[in-house]
Amino acid sequence: MRSPFIIVAIDGGAASGKSSSARALSDRFHLLHADTGSYFRALTAHLLLKKVPVDDPAGVRRVLPEIKLTTHVSGHSARIEIDGRLTGEEIRSKEVNAAVSHFAAIPELRALLVQYERGQAEAARSHGFNGLVMDGRDIGTIIFPNADFRFFLHADPAERARRRAREGQTDAVAERDRLDSSRQTAPLACPQGAVSIDSTLLTLAEVVAIMTTAIEEGIAALR
Repeated sequence: MRSPFIIVAIDGGAASGKSSSARALSDRFHLLHADTGSYFRALTAHLLLKKVPVDDPAGVRRVLPEIKLTTHVSGHSARIEIDGRLTGEEIRSKEVNAAVSHFAAIPELRALLVQYERGQAEAARSHGFNGLVMDGRDIGTIIFPNADFRFFLHADPAERARRRAREGQTDAVAERDRLDSSRQTAPLACPQGAVSIDSTLLTLAEVVAIMTTAIEEGIAALR
């Protein structure tokens, strides 16, 4: 019997293990992976390239109608294209790290990405995947509140800072958490009913195992 099409939502703060877990689940269950953090980073890099100041919401609103978002599916990954261009490692720069939470708090920018992100479910269907796994900060609360499986990852800020350092990145995870959790539009929060996982002392394999068990049990119940 063919597996049902499923949507998996993974939320959490910076360096909590969202994207790594999502990639593992995409391989395990043949799901299209949408890393929404990279989408916000790509838009941030684009706005910085356009010389839009981080403290200029009006400037952001002027630029947004000119932006065309499309999707490039590569392997299990749904990568964002902005005006036909794929972004690269520039989205992990110090400048993007410092600006992304500020741009992400602008309601009009979030509205643009909400529709784009929801469209990844159709991209997954049209490319023959068994479902979609999407990670970010408002997936289980705003983007797919009725997702079949919802997880929330959290970890000690010091451990998350060490993870970023091991990746060769500088990222003020505690400050980004504060900004993301306190914004008025779609704040970072654990979705009601989501499986909450503290990844501080867990390996990636252990986190993925918890999620895999929940998904396998849920799929069995859906059949």
